[in-house]
Amino acid sequence: MLAPGMRRTAQREMVYNTIVRLGGHCTAEEITIELQRTKPAFPRSTVYRSLEALTASGSVYAAHLGDGPTHYELASGDHHHAVCQVCGGVMHIQEELVAELEAHLEEGHRFKPVRTEVLVVGVCDECSRNPAPPASRRRVIDPHHRP
Repeated sequence: MLAPGMRRTAQREMVYNTIVRLGGHCTAEEITIELQRTKPAFPRSTVYRSLEALTASGSVYAAHLGDGPTHYELASGDHHHAVCQVCGGVMHIQEELVAELEAHLEEGHRFKPVRTEVLVVGVCDECSRNPAPPASRRRVIDPHHRP
């Protein structure tokens, strides 16, 4: 949902709804391509301006997932990620684990975290078992432990 008090424009709503449709972790380029499927003349510059406004309002989170372009997802609390360097898959890191890290820093090192951003880059289970060419689009990696 767009943040309260934010000026609502048709373009911002279209960009926001496109992020919802794409499922998050999408780039400005992917958003533009998706919008241009139904509105061929939709300007790329409007996508960037809308993303800037949506991010500033807190409606959308801009995730910097290692190298490459910024990825956008709906804002819903803190965002901590693990990213596969082979396929680009993204997994959200559980907030409890981040809270444990912050508690360790406070209790063991007298370091008071003000803002925590966690990004872990590695290789997902699927890519480590099946070294195939990278997927054309980022996927969400199942965060549940496997036996």
